[in-house]
Amino acid sequence: MRCISNIKRLFLIVLTAVLVFPQAGCGKEQQVSCVTEFEKQNYNKSLYEGSLIASKLCVAKEDVSLENYEGDTQVHAAALFDLDRAEVLYSYQMHERLYPASVTKIMTALLALERGNLSDTVTISGTASASSFPSDAQVCGLREGDQWSLEALLNALLLYSGNDAATAIAEHIAGSEKEFVTLMNARARELMANNTHFMNSHGLHDDEHYTTAYDLYLIFKECIKDERFVEIIQSDSYTANYSGADGVSLTETFEPTNLYAKGTVQKPSNVTIAGGKTGTTGEAGYCLILLEYDAQKRPYISVVMGADSKPALYEDMTSMIQAIPE
Repeated sequence: MRCISNIKRLFLIVLTAVLVFPQAGCGKEQQVSCVTEFEKQNYNKSLYEGSLIASKLCVAKEDVSLENYEGDTQVHAAALFDLDRAEVLYSYQMHERLYPASVTKIMTALLALERGNLSDTVTISGTASASSFPSDAQVCGLREGDQWSLEALLNALLLYSGNDAATAIAEHIAGSEKEFVTLMNARARELMANNTHFMNSHGLHDDEHYTTAYDLYLIFKECIKDERFVEIIQSDSYTANYSGADGVSLTETFEPTNLYAKGTVQKPSNVTIAGGKTGTTGEAGYCLILLEYDAQKRPYISVVMGADSKPALYEDMTSMIQAIPE
């Protein structure tokens, strides 16, 4: 809307100049034609086509039902988005603020890709080492003084969901976790994820760390514009080569936490799942966001948040995806 307001302001300036200073470019007989020409150049256009921020976004205020799918009371929120048609196919409490757990890491990855170089060398700090996290937290085993490439950390972040990788990335990109969180919240506002507030880069629980299924769609939609992000989430595994603090060359292989990718849960038959991001904490429950393609290669994003068990998470996700209209 700002671009339209600016044009109106410019139009008023030109109109005032024409009326008050006719000698400045138009005589009396030319005044109308001057204004008309300005209108033709600036108003006779499709200002609303593709120019507004939400023009290609899937939008729905209320819950949306989906034929052949009744939803599941074992989850707190779910949504299905048709990206080609910019349509919300299904939504259940998708604007409710919930804890995202490690699905947070899609924002961490987005900022890393936007602000870093995959070839960057990252030296692991004490606060990013695995030993600084709770014993039950998912970590990659980073040790203070190790040197990893940003590419390796991103794969560890998105595939294996390493919380230590998240902190290492945050410190590398912004200098500190605190400054990185400031960037995360600013980027969320830019993407209109207005019901989101981050407190860390990894998603371990904090009462003030929350988002919604819809906001996760907005962030994930931005992520998949980057082919490097899609390439990572599509990977079956990744082997990182890094240097230990003592200079010794080491390797570590990471596999996805997504059970579709691991092959332990049967995939929906009507789509190809490209990949996605899982998240689990006691407070958040089981969460999952996915990118999938139908037989015509049309893309969809599906989100489930707050499932009360891992089987319920995948059962609900599979049922929702299988209800995609042909």
